[in-house]
Amino acid sequence: MVYEFKFPDLGEGIVEGEIRKWLVKQGETVEQDQPLAEVETDKAVVELPSPQPGTILKLHRKEGSIIKVGEVLATIGEKGEAVLTTTEKKSSIVGELPEPEEEPSEIARIAEQAKILATPAVRGLAKELSIDISSIKGSGPQGRVTEEDVRSAASTPEPAAPTKRRIAPKFDLYGYVERVPVRGVRRVTAKRMMESQTKAAHVTAMEIADVTELYGIREKLKISFKDNDKPKITYLPFIIKAVVEALKQSPLLNSTYSEESEEIIIKKYYNIGFAVATEEGLLVPVIKGADLKNIKELADEIQKLTELASSRKIDLADLNGGTFTITNYGVFGGTYGTPIINYPEVAILGTGRIMDAPMVKDGEIKIRKALHLSLSFDHRVLDGAEAARFMNTLKSKLENPVTLLV
Repeated sequence: MVYEFKFPDLGEGIVEGEIRKWLVKQGETVEQDQPLAEVETDKAVVELPSPQPGTILKLHRKEGSIIKVGEVLATIGEKGEAVLTTTEKKSSIVGELPEPEEEPSEIARIAEQAKILATPAVRGLAKELSIDISSIKGSGPQGRVTEEDVRSAASTPEPAAPTKRRIAPKFDLYGYVERVPVRGVRRVTAKRMMESQTKAAHVTAMEIADVTELYGIREKLKISFKDNDKPKITYLPFIIKAVVEALKQSPLLNSTYSEESEEIIIKKYYNIGFAVATEEGLLVPVIKGADLKNIKELADEIQKLTELASSRKIDLADLNGGTFTITNYGVFGGTYGTPIINYPEVAILGTGRIMDAPMVKDGEIKIRKALHLSLSFDHRVLDGAEAARFMNTLKSKLENPVTLLV
């Protein structure tokens, strides 16, 4: 029996995906649960298994095309079975005749017009203005078409005929250009960034933290781990611990804003997302219950999630549920930034590179390790005073890192 395998609802609000690669060919025999295709969603790359054994009678989409939930991906059946077209399916229903493909005859058109309630004068006016009176919805008694209806129809321009898709040139006025299709993560990122910019009132606050002591502690921890030991100790576990402590002091930053109910929903749990740069774009894995993990546990989970995100094998559940996000552009040499909020969260912390800088310490100018911090927040939810309190707590924790090891 012919079975149409449709793109399933994967949950998490996913409505479409891009077919990255077919893992089977048309005419190939497949087993149940055998992977048929790799589909890239806005979250991750997933393999779609065959719902039943059989032969691939038809692959309905090409690699690189966009498929929406509910649309047919492949037809599976017995070898030699025919794949019905949409027209054939309609005509195969008992008691239903195929829809006529030809346009109605002139006699049929005149007969249709004769059914319309209108005076001879109105019919004459419609003919004079080249208006098909049967296409007009009458406003008079019992649906009678009036002179005003005809004149109104005449003044309404007909919809323009659909234009054929023009092939984009490979050059402009000044030289050759390259056109890069926006697909996958980059496509979704573009949509979400615009959603964030239009739905949240962005403000960015900046600060510098003296992380000289943190630098020293991290160096000692690196030495204490052998080369083949895991996890790799970076600054991020310390920053996450400091962020959680600051969120506890400033809970408005660990919330969402409900436009529907006009409420601020403060989260009593701490799921911290961190941005990972992949070849396709940014992904944000989320560490659940970050407040319950120590530095080593955080470092281990960061390393594991980063590897899964980079290979695009990360589970959808690991990309959802965040309450606050950290983006570290300092690893690429950046200093300050104005990061865009990971909507519907209300705040995001950007961390720049750690660099030597002159700072006043105990009344003297000394060269210290400076970490540049940028906090973007939704001004609908909190004001600058609350953002400053958060930054002060964060700075204090980073400058006294021993408390983060407890």
